[in-house]
Amino acid sequence: MEYKEIYIKEDFIRLDSALKLANLVVTGGHAKIVIQNGEVKVNGEICLQRGKKLKINDKAEFENKGIVIKNAG
Repeated sequence: MEYKEIYIKEDFIRLDSALKLANLVVTGGHAKIVIQNGEVKVNGEICLQRGKKLKINDKAEFENKGIVIKNAG
């Protein structure tokens, strides 16, 4: 799987925000639904927490698309 890099300046980004930033979902509401439905994996495991804090080098996957969090600093 190919991972799109998401660059952040903070210590973390919320899972729902990361999915929106990567254009994997259209809205925050869409992110909430797919996360609650168990369609999103974080570091290889299904994650049901939309507020999950993704830190540098964490990976998330949805619909065979992946993102990896990188440091923009």
